[in-house]
Amino acid sequence: MLITTTEFKTNLNKYLLLASTEDIYITRYGKVVAKLTNPFQSRMEVAESLFGAVPQTTTLEEAMDMRAN
Repeated sequence: MLITTTEFKTNLNKYLLLASTEDIYITRYGKVVAKLTNPFQSRMEVAESLFGAVPQTTTLEEAMDMRAN
């Protein structure tokens, strides 16, 4: 979810509750300046969320090259 700093300040409690289920990106002047997230999110959930981010046809070398750029 993407919200402005003003919206975050106005509804702080709402976004603190929502952060337990989803990441909240806070913007200022259209640029992301902060991320509010659940500190207890399991590493497995994070890994599963990345599944499919790189096409299956990509080689290890290509993936490492993409990461370096």
